[in-house]
Amino acid sequence: MISLFKANLKNLPGWRTPEKLLVFSVDDYGNVRVDSEEARQRMVDTGISMDNQFDRFDALETREDLEALYETLSSVRDGDGRTACFTPYSVCANPDFARMLEDATGYRYKSLETTFQRLSVSQPKAYEGAWELWREGMDRGLLRPQFHGREHLNVDVIERKLAARDPILMAALANDSLTGLDPEPSRPGVGFTASFAVHDGSELERQREILTDGLSLFEQTFGFASTTFTPPAMQFSPRLYPHIESLGVRAIDKPQRCVRLLDSGTSVREFNVLGAARGHRHINLVRNVVFEPGKGMVSDPVGHALGQVAAAFRWRKPAIISSHRVNFCGHLDERNRRQGLVALDELLAGIVKRWPDVRFISADQLVERIESIV
Repeated sequence: MISLFKANLKNLPGWRTPEKLLVFSVDDYGNVRVDSEEARQRMVDTGISMDNQFDRFDALETREDLEALYETLSSVRDGDGRTACFTPYSVCANPDFARMLEDATGYRYKSLETTFQRLSVSQPKAYEGAWELWREGMDRGLLRPQFHGREHLNVDVIERKLAARDPILMAALANDSLTGLDPEPSRPGVGFTASFAVHDGSELERQREILTDGLSLFEQTFGFASTTFTPPAMQFSPRLYPHIESLGVRAIDKPQRCVRLLDSGTSVREFNVLGAARGHRHINLVRNVVFEPGKGMVSDPVGHALGQVAAAFRWRKPAIISSHRVNFCGHLDERNRRQGLVALDELLAGIVKRWPDVRFISADQLVERIESIV
């Protein structure tokens, strides 16, 4: 009863539409966390803790991951005859593991396409043809990537650990992975995966440079500019809003409630609702449905998500479903992918059965709808 009340309450404020629009916003595509099951086991053998969901199951999407996902998304059609689609919030670079291991003087990266090329050689069974399949998914309207950052790591934290030759970081780099890192004592509260988290505000200028480089690299990688953005780990300073707006981003995906650190000792509370962001030139996208079948957050993730979709449509809101790639990954454990896609298949079937007039759209298409009415 409480969850039902909350599902309705969060849909009261913000932009509305008579259409039943549905967006799948799925984070972490393109990111290399754990290279392979063999790499994971070697890191475990060195004493690195690898017990959370991401360290157990999360790896760069393989050819089989994409093939199985496409089959599931193509299994349903909306009121206009279109298949379901993902908005994969994707990074477009990953660490240059070998170079950083050899020369620990600073962070280095390789593009996403180069990452896939490397893995297609080192792990051809999993990755040969995967990048071409990525592009095919875009051409078929099954994937419409948007910007999740240049990489899914905090460069400042990584460089501090590199300078100290942190043993966990060096072990991870030796296994072409970036995971399991302990908090950095000199940057309390800044997680290593939170690309745009700040400690005292001194990081902001470099983060502006990363945003500029990252959005340019995104366009080179995918062939179009991203108009929406959600930061890794949801951390992003409001002092970066004007800069990312100047780079062409028209919408930022944000939590409904959060506290933003501005600099050392100062912060601001945000309450975000779907639609125009007060005092800024971008639109807020606020997810109102959670679908995380691999996290064990609820006993019935499909039923829970359907209830939240119903609440969104009841209040004439688009249903913006929040999920993560890890739910659909099978490179480290095929059972994880199977479980996630069975749940996704049940969710999609339930949606089109209950709301045959639903419209599957991407996050940037939703922004266009909002802008046309605002």
